[in-house]
Amino acid sequence: MSGTTAGLPEAGDDASAPRTPAPTGRGLDPLTARRRFTTVSFLFWLPTGMFIATGVLLLTDRGMGLAAIAGFFAVHSLTAAAMELPTGGLSDVVGRRAVLTTAGLLNLTAFTLIGLASSAWAVTLGMALMGCARALSSGPAEAWYVDTVHAHAGPEADLRTGLARGSSAMSAGLALGTLLGGGLPWLLGLGGGIREWLTDATGGLVIPLSVPALLSALVEVVFVLYVLSALPEPPRPPATLRGVVGGVPAAIGAGLRLGAQDALIRRILLTASAAGAALAAVELLTPGRAAALMGTAESGAVIFAGLACAGFVCSAIGNQLAPPTARLTRSSERAVLAGYAVMALGLVLLGLTATSTGPFAAAIAAIGYGLVYLGLGAASPNTKDLLHRRVDASGRATALSVQSLALLLVAAAAGLGVGALEPGPLPWLLVAAVVLAGALLWARRAAPAKPYPKGAATVMPEQPAARCGRDDA
Repeated sequence: MSGTTAGLPEAGDDASAPRTPAPTGRGLDPLTARRRFTTVSFLFWLPTGMFIATGVLLLTDRGMGLAAIAGFFAVHSLTAAAMELPTGGLSDVVGRRAVLTTAGLLNLTAFTLIGLASSAWAVTLGMALMGCARALSSGPAEAWYVDTVHAHAGPEADLRTGLARGSSAMSAGLALGTLLGGGLPWLLGLGGGIREWLTDATGGLVIPLSVPALLSALVEVVFVLYVLSALPEPPRPPATLRGVVGGVPAAIGAGLRLGAQDALIRRILLTASAAGAALAAVELLTPGRAAALMGTAESGAVIFAGLACAGFVCSAIGNQLAPPTARLTRSSERAVLAGYAVMALGLVLLGLTATSTGPFAAAIAAIGYGLVYLGLGAASPNTKDLLHRRVDASGRATALSVQSLALLLVAAAAGLGVGALEPGPLPWLLVAAVVLAGALLWARRAAPAKPYPKGAATVMPEQPAARCGRDDA
């Protein structure tokens, strides 16, 4: 298938310093917060999975060429990248729940537009709204969960299990959504006259391939209602236009400075970049490889859909393995190293079988594909655990946005680079080397963060900042 505050106080920082309440749902216990975070993660990504399964086919059926469809998806990616930092800062200014609700409403509009649209401008608008929603969603739910746990149990509380459950729920939503989205049009097509009935009854606006997108819009309604009812936050100071406009750039600047000031954050951003390169290679090269193995594009598309679902399942399994991996390796750093090493191994297997044919080569390639997602799934919650223990609540969503931005930008660049190379082992092995380099960054433990100057801990003066940062290195 996503910097923070200007100050990162250590656990032993001045106890007499004034402490203001964290912007969280203080009354929720960690188990309840974990369940709600898991549900939100599932509900947000389920519609995306349904759209992934049929999006390209729907637009093709509407008479749009592949070049136009590629342009639509480019609009999505560029919008998400451009909005990543500003929307992360917005969450730290106006609150997690408000931003998540906005993301759900934007996705609702986007899926409705794309499901019903027959014109290029409407699809373009829908993809832009979806990209904006993607950027809005990249940090608030996770930041809400971490803030809530810290407020209830303190900065020493376990985060890995909840983060792993959230990541597993995301993968499960994508996997289930892919199966539903791919199966619904096929099932509707078995009815014979259903396609004609839908076309006649809606004037051609609704066809079987558009049903997953429209169903995704309905799921977004459930998502918005759940966010509003299940993610409580204490009242924040009224967000004036001046406060929002002034606070967001401050949060962005703090996030960018943090990568330069803190060695651990730099490692996290570099490993996110390595993951972006790996995912770009897998998503770009695997469909063509599947088609080559099967002999036809149609058969290859079916195999790739199955592989995508299997990849999400492997990612979910890796998420569940993240806490025991950290316990077995005795640190989050070594757990990240192990996860990225598994990813690199999977990419090597894909490279070694890039020009081979036959069932044995296909089986080895499938194992390699699964290892990429398994390793990433195991590494991700441990990376996030390190990140959240390094930052405090006043810029947590911004930190996640910086991490997501690093992945998006490198994925875009890596995709262009991989696409320019001749198909074969070389692209896979180059990306495997990048991922292995990312793994080796964690061969040694990070040094403790240096305390920042007094008064620098709050990014946005308009908002109370909780001193929840802890040095876990």
